Amino acid sequence: MAVYKQRRSNKWWYKFNWNGQTIRESTKQANKRVAEQMEAAHKTSLAKGEVGIRSKQPAPTLKAFCEDSFLPFVRSTSAAEANTIRFYENSVANLTAFPKLANLPLDQINAEVVAFFVARRQLDTVQVSTINRDLATLRRMLHLAVEWGKVTTLPPRIRLLPGENHRERVLSVEEETAYLDAARQIGNNIENAYNQALTGVRAVQRGEEPKRPDSYLLGDVTTILFDCGLRPEECLRLN
Repeated sequence: MAVYKQRRSNKWWYKFNWNGQTIRESTKQANKRVAEQMEAAHKTSLAKGEVGIRSKQPAPTLKAFCEDSFLPFVRSTSAAEANTIRFYENSVANLTAFPKLANLPLDQINAEVVAFFVARRQLDTVQVSTINRDLATLRRMLHLAVEWGKVTTLPPRIRLLPGENHRERVLSVEEETAYLDAARQIGNNIENAYNQALTGVRAVQRGEEPKRPDSYLLGDVTTILFDCGLRPEECLRLN
């Protein structure tokens, strides 16, 4: 260990060479043992940097990550989508209103903390769909934190709550009629093309009669879907 004292000073300094460069610093310590430990720590830090090893940076808290990284990212990438920005700002406000979650470093967020957040939101009689949107936002933030190198650990698996109400699109009578008319017109076009093929060169001169298509299949299937309230895959299984 190359520690020494300067004249008229009780503080220890260290001095060593690293890759042809002289390193000289004061330890600001009067204890020689501590000064030697500081010199060793400095050498270790230089060695780690030389082989690409870096000290682990502390992960930001959820609140800091939202304010410094996530919300600026949303506002820049969705600048033309005001509703999207408002959606994420509202979800972030809900998440950061829970101090136990907001002040926790990202790499310490686990399923237990998320469960506490869900339980707290349920006490406020919040709809399942609202809680799920907050959970989906939290899930996206944690994945972005890993992608951006803010944390090195895998995020916890965040599951959405069951029982969420879903909106289903119901066609009006006018829309059903327009769809059936379009399906009928498609069938007419297929039938006309088939009739023309019957008088073509391949059918007349070569004897290659075209296979008759099921021209109005789309209209038939659509009628079954409308009348029986079936999903397309349910109708296909009837075959």
